[in-house]
Amino acid sequence: MKILLVLPANHTLRVTTERPEVPQRKMLRFSLLPLTTVAALTPPEHEVAICDEHVQPLDFDCDVDMVGVSFMTALAPRAYEIAAEFSRRGKIVVAGGYHPTFLPDEASQHFNAVLVGDAEGLWPALVLDAVAGSLKKLYQHDALPQLDLSPAPRRELLRTTAQYYATTDAVQTARGCLHQCRYCSVTAFHNGSYRHRPVARVLEELREIGRDFIFVDDNIIADTPYAKELFQQMAPLRKRWVSQAAITIADDQELLRLARKAGCQGLFIGVETTNADNLAAVGKGFNDASSYAERIRKIKKAGIGVIAGIIVGMDDDRVGVFEKTLRFLQQTDVDAIQVNILTPLPGTPLFGDMEREGRILDRDWEHYDYRHVVFHPAKMTKRELQNGADWLYHEFYRLDRIIFRSIRAFFIHGPIQSLLSFRLNMTYRYDNRREQIIGRNPATAKQAGVRELVVN
Repeated sequence: MKILLVLPANHTLRVTTERPEVPQRKMLRFSLLPLTTVAALTPPEHEVAICDEHVQPLDFDCDVDMVGVSFMTALAPRAYEIAAEFSRRGKIVVAGGYHPTFLPDEASQHFNAVLVGDAEGLWPALVLDAVAGSLKKLYQHDALPQLDLSPAPRRELLRTTAQYYATTDAVQTARGCLHQCRYCSVTAFHNGSYRHRPVARVLEELREIGRDFIFVDDNIIADTPYAKELFQQMAPLRKRWVSQAAITIADDQELLRLARKAGCQGLFIGVETTNADNLAAVGKGFNDASSYAERIRKIKKAGIGVIAGIIVGMDDDRVGVFEKTLRFLQQTDVDAIQVNILTPLPGTPLFGDMEREGRILDRDWEHYDYRHVVFHPAKMTKRELQNGADWLYHEFYRLDRIIFRSIRAFFIHGPIQSLLSFRLNMTYRYDNRREQIIGRNPATAKQAGVRELVVN
């Protein structure tokens, strides 16, 4: 059987035969680990190919028997279009990923079969059933699979498109998260569990890949003893890597030192908000906003760059949050940011909360991309939140600020991190300009409105 695995893209980023130019977002693309892992789980007698719509056109007339589509919520509308097109051509279509796991009944309306949760143990059975003509509508685990025997991904399937990715070498040590943040789909997807692979298996995989790679763990230090053992054994390999971690890494100087010695160049850290009440409300009080500056200073002093994840639109956010956040980011010298508008993703406690409160304004899944306001904010208008989020993104990635950050990184951390910082910043700036993201500071706009009322 010939199998095609597809990662959909939204219309602004999709490569088609009519629009063959690949958007210049290389620094924001890395190996398609879910799909390359599914490919590795496929029984060897079957032929597997991968199509990532972000870098190549999808050929609906290609010679395949079955199409598997993995997608997040924002890509659900496109995934359903893909399923419809291939179904019309008589192909078997199956779905997996976060959105089908959270809303399997919805996905089942568009696909012949839906895989819920991790692919290990389910995908091979699904393939066998497809060959036998006995495909079930739903495949799901009775218990979460352990990762001891999870195969190395088939990275060679990305060989023809590798030039469009920051790296095609992505490694995962664990899945899930021990924290219970109410907005987080990772915790919901893994049912609050945390499972890691044996260190020996991870090291074996690392020896087979290039020097530069990414750990795609949601929190590489979730299990501190495990992380320390891994970093100690990695040091002789002389790798260079980036990953995600909780800001609590700053509280353990030995862990920081070992991470750097193991080759850590930068970490994406979910700072989220400087408001302690917001952090408590979403179950992330362990971040301790009062210690942000000191913790970030310690991480950077260890020689590790910081990319800060920021969420705006939480219930205690007012129109002044955008200016306040920008000042905080400048004062703490973070290297880059990702601004997310609070988004109640299906399957999360936050979605349930907002649905019960009648606050969800938009059910177009394409807008659930962290860049659109889909709910009624508590202490500002929908327009103020949208304008403020766009303004914060635009202001942080002004060209003069990018140049300053890159020069600072050069003198503090050296040429490698300076180049990484510059390329990442310019990629975000490219995205903003491409999407025409400018925004307007709602606090300034409100002050201007008040002055106008007073004068008149």
